[in-house]
Amino acid sequence: MATATSMGQRLAQLWNHPAGPKTIHFWAPTFKWAISIANIADFERPPELLSYPQQIAVTATGLIWSRFSTQIKPVNYNLLAVNIFMAATGIYQLSRKVTYDMEHKEAPLVAASSKST
Repeated sequence: MATATSMGQRLAQLWNHPAGPKTIHFWAPTFKWAISIANIADFERPPELLSYPQQIAVTATGLIWSRFSTQIKPVNYNLLAVNIFMAATGIYQLSRKVTYDMEHKEAPLVAASSKST
């Protein structure tokens, strides 16, 4: 019985928390997870199809809002977690894109020079 009471108290604390399910401070970061999940789905995408502007935006958003989420009161751990995850997936995708572009840097130059001869 004590376990059920403590469980009920914990749920009540969550429900009444300033960043709990009754507020936008809960739902906005919760839905923001969809962006990170979509970025994970793009791990299978060929790196040449990745977009620098998109991945820079995802990474910057993750880094900036991670810092912000630690400065607000109360600290919103859901917001912190999703933004750290966004930054990490963005950095990974950017590294894939940069690596691909560096490895295939010579290809356009060779193709251009062969057309001129």
